Amino acid sequence: MKYVLKILIVILILCSKIQDTAAQNAVVNEAPKNLLFIIVDQQRYDALSIAGNPIVKTPNLDRLAKQGAYFKNAYTPVAVCGPARSSILTGTTINTNGVNTNKKTYNFNDTAVMTMKTFDEILTEKGYHAEYYGKWHALTSHAATYKNQNKYAKNGKYMFEHGGQSYMYQDYLNDVFPKREPKSGELLDNFTKRPYTPDPLDINYGKTYAEVKKENKKLSQPNFHGKSSIPKEHTITAFYAKKTIEALERLKNKPFSITTSFHFPHAPMIPSAPYYGMYPAKDMKVPESIDDDMQNSPYKNANSRKKLTQFADEEKIKYMISNYYGLITELDHWMGKIMDKLDETGLAENTLIIFTSDHGEMLGAHGMREKNVFYEESSHIPLMIKMPTEIKKETTVNGYVSNVDLFATIMDYLKIGKYKSDGESLRDLIEHKQTNHGSYVVTEWNYRGPTSPNYMIVKDGWKLMVPYTEDSKVINAMYHLTEDPHEMNNLLGENPERGKYEQKAEELRTNLLEWLKKTNSIHYLGVSKIKLI
Repeated sequence: MKYVLKILIVILILCSKIQDTAAQNAVVNEAPKNLLFIIVDQQRYDALSIAGNPIVKTPNLDRLAKQGAYFKNAYTPVAVCGPARSSILTGTTINTNGVNTNKKTYNFNDTAVMTMKTFDEILTEKGYHAEYYGKWHALTSHAATYKNQNKYAKNGKYMFEHGGQSYMYQDYLNDVFPKREPKSGELLDNFTKRPYTPDPLDINYGKTYAEVKKENKKLSQPNFHGKSSIPKEHTITAFYAKKTIEALERLKNKPFSITTSFHFPHAPMIPSAPYYGMYPAKDMKVPESIDDDMQNSPYKNANSRKKLTQFADEEKIKYMISNYYGLITELDHWMGKIMDKLDETGLAENTLIIFTSDHGEMLGAHGMREKNVFYEESSHIPLMIKMPTEIKKETTVNGYVSNVDLFATIMDYLKIGKYKSDGESLRDLIEHKQTNHGSYVVTEWNYRGPTSPNYMIVKDGWKLMVPYTEDSKVINAMYHLTEDPHEMNNLLGENPERGKYEQKAEELRTNLLEWLKKTNSIHYLGVSKIKLI
């Protein structure tokens, strides 16, 4: 009897130890997952080798895409910086958050704008340590949650104010690459205040520095094209990549959320060597739509295309394409360094990694530069999500998604809980589960009212663009992207055969109205009354 009792005691002790071990393992398994959110400015969907681009080389971004989920049909909520970033941060549309223009960012004073919490504010409340590097471009009041070691430039400028990232970078440049006067053939760019050698596309090409200085014109970033004099190890991309790598090392023992917001490949298009000239301008292929006459397009006068005719110049635009690809390859190089640091520190297995862009770049398509329009080059963006413990390698998602979905996706994969959002978690699409989500996607733009298209919906390879009032003079547009990927044949508007496409246009409008109702849009009634043909 005593022998049996001893055996029972031993068994109980072993069971207790097994339970303790299981409990410990459960605690380990429930340890908070980290977040590394990488957002770049103005990278379009097809500027990746994995997307089929035959010129630009992006081996590290391709590697990231293959290690997790790669989204072939991701779109910006709105194709302009501040509104897009505000939507990403809060998981809401511009109709909900009120940020429908870049002016409603930083210290914009309106208590009705962006009242909801950002994903980083929520994560901070849940015990995460949040840091942010690079371009902000949202309401400054939401940046108090970040715990960067240094948030002020030497001149006292707060990094989350307008121009803050530039001042922080200028402090660094002043130490490692001091200002100097341009040499013969060089000018000064307005972004870094450092010399560059202009390309033929540059607004001041052919002028001397003395002439430009005498003119004293205030020029925006998209006017600068050429070769930067800044060494490759000191570019703004390198600067913020190094900040990210240092933060990963420093925060590896605590749950963190790190966002790195790279400025490039946004203008000014002035890469440093060896990225400048890496893709010879003479070898660049110009856009198929560069000579589009735009006679039946709602964007006939968009982006000052009639005035800025140099962006429809087949020889000049090659320089912009070359520089754009060079900036992306530089970005790809530093993405590789960041991914290597994640592997080296053991963080890769416990970190949700998201890579995306706020919007795209026309790059000469339809004779345009920049964004603000619903064409694919402007609205269709790259998106990759990696989380080894939950997302299988080489997962390709074909469904239509929006960056407004990233808020809910972060809450889901980090197991934070459900929070009100206009988007949906992408988990079901990633796991190829049956879901209605992903059947179509909507992008909006209503800053100037119905003087240009306000809504775009893409579904099954068809795209519809409409304003939001029935009395608008804007041409309705619908493109069949499968047959017309360059969007040069508007099937509506003044097309004499538009009646053939009425049923398809109404189908897309029905889905758009469904979305407008879901997001409580004030434009539901207006869109419902528009005469499509």
